[in-house]
Amino acid sequence: MRARPIAVSALTALVATLALTACDDEGSGAKANKGNKKADSSSSAARSTACKADQVGQEVAASEAPAAGDTGSVSVTLTNRSDGDCTLEGFPRVDLTAGGTTWSLAHEESAKPEKLTLKPDETTAFTITYVRGPAGDPTKGAAVKTVKFGLPGAGADLSFPWKYGEVALRSESEPDASVGPLQRAGD
Repeated sequence: MRARPIAVSALTALVATLALTACDDEGSGAKANKGNKKADSSSSAARSTACKADQVGQEVAASEAPAAGDTGSVSVTLTNRSDGDCTLEGFPRVDLTAGGTTWSLAHEESAKPEKLTLKPDETTAFTITYVRGPAGDPTKGAAVKTVKFGLPGAGADLSFPWKYGEVALRSESEPDASVGPLQRAGD
């Protein structure tokens, strides 16, 4: 009778050893498959390109500064209208134009941009913050007519009319305005 339990124990040990070996082989295979999935996702990320100006829709909304010296903001929401993913990272380049003069806006000093991947129909936004200038005094305020902006990594520019009053000037070459980074919208 004692021989049977020993034989069963030996058989159990053999099965356990084979099972562990099989698990190890499957584990290696699973690791290899995971590695391939990583390669697939990284090649997918590599296929994602910078969002292009002609592939985004734009919507502008403002919280207008009511009087000279007040602060206002203009939010620009961009929607990926392409058939594939596109990426954005950093700040848009923003220029204000009044008559024959153009001013480039400084980036918000404390803002930290993140890398965004936009799927089709996903949105991102950036904000222009400005101080309203006095009307009719070209040394203290710019009667801005147009905003032109470019996306990081894209060649063409987009624009919209400025309808939010004069922008205060810190100096002849510097408006009292800044632009924030591109951020995910709708979260």
